[in-house]
Amino acid sequence: MNASRTRAPALSRRSLLGFAAAAALPVPARAQASATFPDRPVRIVIPVAPGGSLDILGRTFARAIAPALGQPVVAENHPGAGSNLAFELVARARPDGHTLLVGSDPLTINPSLYRRIGFDPVRDFAPIIELVRAPQVLVVNPNHPAKDFADFLRLAGQAEGAMTMGSQGNGSIGHLAAAVLTQRTGVRFTHVPYRGGGPAVIDVVAGHLDALLVTLPAAIEHIRGGRLKALAVTSVTRNPALQAVPAIAELGQPGFDVVTWQGILAPAGTPEPVVARLNAVLLEALRRPEVADGLVQQGFELRGGTPQSFAELVREEARRWPAIVRLAGATLD
Repeated sequence: MNASRTRAPALSRRSLLGFAAAAALPVPARAQASATFPDRPVRIVIPVAPGGSLDILGRTFARAIAPALGQPVVAENHPGAGSNLAFELVARARPDGHTLLVGSDPLTINPSLYRRIGFDPVRDFAPIIELVRAPQVLVVNPNHPAKDFADFLRLAGQAEGAMTMGSQGNGSIGHLAAAVLTQRTGVRFTHVPYRGGGPAVIDVVAGHLDALLVTLPAAIEHIRGGRLKALAVTSVTRNPALQAVPAIAELGQPGFDVVTWQGILAPAGTPEPVVARLNAVLLEALRRPEVADGLVQQGFELRGGTPQSFAELVREEARRWPAIVRLAGATLD
């Protein structure tokens, strides 16, 4: 099983504006959509508890797009059931653009993890825009004996599966990235799932956990502060926020690419003029320095693009994850 996939090149803030024109509809359709949407407050559903990158992203864009829409935009946290509560809530909402979702990789991973699930990631949502991506980063305590990624694999191999590898949770993208690493290298680990990346990071800093694969924004300040040692990132190329840290793909594992994506979706059936308007408004917000600079500083890669390109990503991810979930042996009730 080849875990690699082709990714579109990252976008600069300047190039993002071009997508708005490409996604725009004819003037009469745009005018009609502007006259009817939004006619009341818009809510952005966040599928996790307050705090963390997904919550920050949702609240950042709620504030950023409210003036352009001319209505309040309210960020609402709906955590629970591995984000499935929020996914199902939005999938069943009225498809008029007034209920939106901050979606990420669990939207396409969870159908392979849970026996019973109340949504289909492709059929039940209208993708609007992919906002950002971020790799997982392999981190260890600064006192860990591994000097680099190759040395880490050597030591882990000698430990014969006894070395602990943490993740954000069972079936999380960090867990699945470790499964792909094992499949590629033959090196096994003892998986230690946490309830979120924050507690796992704390345990690595404290020396209670050997290693961790976690989304970069959750660890980047600890890396910069010298409290964690970063050995590699799981994107095809190095992350601009950590240029000194190599990508696994350049360390003898070509094509290794396990990244989290985050974007905005609406319920399936949302009118195309409404989707186009939201896409244009979110693109404009994404290119503002006060928004973009903060995201890049956290280790995110800016994306943007059309609803069609985001829809293709969701379809691709929905096809990709079942085999990797089986490889990891992850299941949840």
